[in-house]
Amino acid sequence: MRTRDPKKEKAIREKALAMIVKEGFDGLSMQKLAKAAGVSPATIYIYYKDRDDLIMQLYAESSRRMTEHTLEGFDPLSSFKEGLKVQWINRAKYCLKHPDEAHFMEQIRFTPMYERAAKLIDPAFIDTMRTFVKGAIKRNEIIRVPVEVYWSVAFAPLYQLLKFHKHGKGMPGTESFSLDDKTMMLTLELVTKALKP
Repeated sequence: MRTRDPKKEKAIREKALAMIVKEGFDGLSMQKLAKAAGVSPATIYIYYKDRDDLIMQLYAESSRRMTEHTLEGFDPLSSFKEGLKVQWINRAKYCLKHPDEAHFMEQIRFTPMYERAAKLIDPAFIDTMRTFVKGAIKRNEIIRVPVEVYWSVAFAPLYQLLKFHKHGKGMPGTESFSLDDKTMMLTLELVTKALKP
């Protein structure tokens, strides 16, 4: 049995992520990946059963890293306004530090693989978010709405700002755009107002 080489495994993961972000999932073939990573196709199969296994492991790793970033300094028993602020800052830092991972996680959401990938999200993270939201509802800090509505109001504005930032442009016809703390906090203030009872 061939031994595992952490450097080769890292190269495979990094090149696979870059290929998926640039060319989509259809652009990822084991042959092309092997060439890009400087390994033989057989080497890839030391670490991954097949292409889908590679993608799922990439998602699991990205999800774990994002969870760690999001929960840094976060207290699920804090006030809604303070807890959401910590999450926004942490999520923004993660997306700005790991743009390819953030893009990859967004890409997978719109594929048939997402149902499998969603099962890889740490249940403790989901429980922590649930505790946070339930506490805010109980304290009458936010209104009770379907989870999809909550997410769309609480987080979609942040991710849209990050997309504008990534492309360096806002809406058509506007000047260049760069996300700064002032803009992020203004948006967060509007979001917290929108969710108030």
